[in-house]
Amino acid sequence: MKGTFALKLRVRTDAIARSFLLCLISFSCLAPLTVAGQNSARNSRSWSGILVSSSCNADEAFFESPECNKVVPGAKLSLYDDTNRVVYDLEPQDKVALHTGDTVTVRGELNGGTIRIASIEPMSIGLALGQKAPPFTVRDQFGQVESLETLKGKNGTVLLFFRSADW
Repeated sequence: MKGTFALKLRVRTDAIARSFLLCLISFSCLAPLTVAGQNSARNSRSWSGILVSSSCNADEAFFESPECNKVVPGAKLSLYDDTNRVVYDLEPQDKVALHTGDTVTVRGELNGGTIRIASIEPMSIGLALGQKAPPFTVRDQFGQVESLETLKGKNGTVLLFFRSADW
């Protein structure tokens, strides 16, 4: 009777060990795929900025140098992101059907200093004429909460937002 119990225990232990080993192998095969998917999603995002010539550097783009809008032989179109003052290369160039100076939103993956373009479209700035502003709340420079309703005047309201300002 004692030998039978030991045999059943060994068979059960072997089955558990085998199941554990299969799970471990499955996990180690799937883990790299999961990490690769997360890295791809982490690098995939959107950027907004101005199309400039690749012959232009970030300082020239920041100071709106006319050199940034010139067509230079061998130069490509790049994206100047004025929120962090970086010029990104854009690939593939055949997806860029716009011109230097155009304000755009680019969606894609960042690889080093190059954005692999998934889509690029002109950036719409502001509301269309006659379009009503969406409701919002924001704190002013004194910490007071303001909303569209608190800012409305008798003759309407003009709101001006600065995307990036270096005063």
